[in-house]
Amino acid sequence: MLEGPDLLIEEVSSGPEVVARVKEGGVDLVVVDLQIGSMGAMAICMELRHEESYGAADPVSVLMLLDRRPDVFLARRSGAEGFVVKPLDPQRVRAAVRALLRGESYEDESLRPATVRVGGANAK
Repeated sequence: MLEGPDLLIEEVSSGPEVVARVKEGGVDLVVVDLQIGSMGAMAICMELRHEESYGAADPVSVLMLLDRRPDVFLARRSGAEGFVVKPLDPQRVRAAVRALLRGESYEDESLRPATVRVGGANAK
């Protein structure tokens, strides 16, 4: 979904490996699934923010891949700069990656429920 000549993608197999790799330096973006092994995206993001807070790691943007819309709270609470809600669409994922690499944030709006207005001029 993300491969191309302008991106170097590294894959690690666990949350602690993500944190260790980021601490080595040279990582611009972490893309992580909400539910992986014993240390999912929320724990990874919070650990990265902790490491950054006392200078043990350079700041890095985190893109979370969420299972459902209610998980947005977890992404925001943990300090992720962006999130995409499953099912994953390559265009949305690439848009999120581009935004985060530009230093922007990205919030997936694709599954946002419709706004319902209660009341109005004729409401009693």
